[in-house]
Amino acid sequence: MNDSNKTHQQLLLQNRAWVQQKNKEDNDFFKRLSETQKPDFLWIGCADSRVSANEITGTQPGEVFVHRNIANMVVHTDMNMLSVLDYAVNVLKVSHVIVCGHYGCGGVLAAMSDKQIGLIDNWIRHIKDVYRLHQAKLDSISDLKTRQNKLVELNVIEQVHDLAKTSIIQNAWTERGGPVIHGWVYDVANGLLKDLNVSMDSNEDFQAIFPI
Repeated sequence: MNDSNKTHQQLLLQNRAWVQQKNKEDNDFFKRLSETQKPDFLWIGCADSRVSANEITGTQPGEVFVHRNIANMVVHTDMNMLSVLDYAVNVLKVSHVIVCGHYGCGGVLAAMSDKQIGLIDNWIRHIKDVYRLHQAKLDSISDLKTRQNKLVELNVIEQVHDLAKTSIIQNAWTERGGPVIHGWVYDVANGLLKDLNVSMDSNEDFQAIFPI
């Protein structure tokens, strides 16, 4: 058995150990979980393997509906993200949508360079647009790491606004007064979440051109 087989077999073994532990703690856990899901939260996060929504928020399976992509982007032509958003908002009726970025995000760092990587270049151009919008502020930061962290935060803020501009969110606000959108950043170095205080729950703060 080569090393790659050992790795994937270890995941299967860990799964069985996890099931045994869950059944020991609560014999009805999987029965309840299989019947329905009623999450209060939709999490739009980065695909980075270090940023697991349930793990870092201490939540259980069934409590958070999750969509992840490179650099936690809200792209209005991304049918995958829009489908998840529509299901979460209109079927599951989540109360909160959280856009969560993280410091040291590879997608954000790549967007700050002028090097070609591959197919992902087309994706991170959206992040480059965020830099362009805030270029004066970012260019005034001399320390590279501080500038990177600021772009991570600004990217989250822009994704919150882009999320609020979708017809899905706009219609939900009109019909049921929710959900509330939040922008957070996760610090991989210490495990803490930072609330950027950019929560939105209506289109009152938008220019007249945006609300439907």
